[in-house]
Amino acid sequence: MPSSAFASLPLSAAMLANLDALGYTEMTPIQAQSLPVMLKGQDLIAQARTGSGKTAAFGIALLDPLNPRYFGCQALVLCPTRELADQVAKELRRLARAADNIKILTLCGGVSIGPQIGSLEHGAHVIVGTPGRIQEHLNKGTLKLDGLNTLVLDEADRMLDMGFYDAIAEIIGQTPATRQTLLFSATYPAGIGQLAAAFMRTPQRVKAEILHDDARIEQRFYEIDSGERLEAVVRVLTSFRPESCVAFCFTKQQCQDLVEHLHARGISAMALHGDLEQRDRDQVLAMFANRSLSVLVATDVAARGLDIAALDMVINVELARDAQIHVHRIGRTGRAGNKGLAISLVAPAEAHRAQAIEKLQQTPLNWQPLSSLVAKSGEPLQPPMTSLCIAAGRKDKLRPGDILGALTGDAGIPGSKVGKIAIFDFQAFVAVERDVARQALQRLNAGRIKGRSLKVRAL
Repeated sequence: MPSSAFASLPLSAAMLANLDALGYTEMTPIQAQSLPVMLKGQDLIAQARTGSGKTAAFGIALLDPLNPRYFGCQALVLCPTRELADQVAKELRRLARAADNIKILTLCGGVSIGPQIGSLEHGAHVIVGTPGRIQEHLNKGTLKLDGLNTLVLDEADRMLDMGFYDAIAEIIGQTPATRQTLLFSATYPAGIGQLAAAFMRTPQRVKAEILHDDARIEQRFYEIDSGERLEAVVRVLTSFRPESCVAFCFTKQQCQDLVEHLHARGISAMALHGDLEQRDRDQVLAMFANRSLSVLVATDVAARGLDIAALDMVINVELARDAQIHVHRIGRTGRAGNKGLAISLVAPAEAHRAQAIEKLQQTPLNWQPLSSLVAKSGEPLQPPMTSLCIAAGRKDKLRPGDILGALTGDAGIPGSKVGKIAIFDFQAFVAVERDVARQALQRLNAGRIKGRSLKVRAL
């Protein structure tokens, strides 16, 4: 039985000490299977879901051969979305604390390219980015990949779903043939085999268990008529009254229809889909993460890279067309020791999808009658917090402490009533409890933040 301790790996003493400081002692199944392969420099295809420890796995592997004295791009991680790229870069920075002055840069679309070009002029050891923006930098000549050791394709199945195959192929065409290629994917569609055949050298394949612990996530399936789908979502929400819920839809139109239906019932909901501008996307995700939005209605692709610590419920408004995607969807609840609930609405035409899920999970599905859902009395489903949007951000040198200081100082709001603060390039969001939102808004607009009068609005 191979050891699952990080100390059993051929890592530097500094890296092992840092892993210990981060609380990483035992490897997760995907880490134990993939790290020995990656540290030998071999190509790898790893099938693992979000939350399995895959970022730390490829992070340790790509940091291991880095030369801190060479300020060229030695490792490139391609991600499907900006949120996932930010998450990956954050984890890599934690892992890189053991080494001297490793520079990690994110290059994603949706933001101005100018500052990125400026950052690239100073050099970076590791680049994390989305395919479209990486392509732009390569075409402009502002990014060079001739010194690349390691290429990581993270959530490769989603990048293929989003139509990035050609972009990935073009990027790989500008990397050295001697590079190591690491491909991580939750599912294994045909396109993955195509990528591997074209761009990888005899890759090893590993697969971590993708099923969830039934004790952690309770699943319930309700048979519905396709015409009662939207009203069935209302019944689920008013019966269970979750504080935070992601409702999965297939199309942008289905998202919009459901959001309008929920609004008409007084339920707090917003849509997340691929057509949103980055600024609007940032706002929706910040509101959901800070508990000032109850229901996030999302498509699979748009929700990829979502990192919500305590998600009470997932609703499959329509069953996923692939059983592994179903497993991926419901895995967003019941994390970090919390219990989660996954509700699936199934119309007769989706019966074969339910059978595929049952076959994959190897346990009978828990079917319940829709009539068993009884609305609990109380006010409409509203979140505990309200988001305030401040018209200044990172580029204006605004920090979380400045916002907290303005609220708890001049505005006189108790610190216990202030929630999460999220700062973006040109705007910032702060959550406050609903009962003090009006007072906080008035005081901030009448006062100053960091010595400046800034426009603040409630969302």
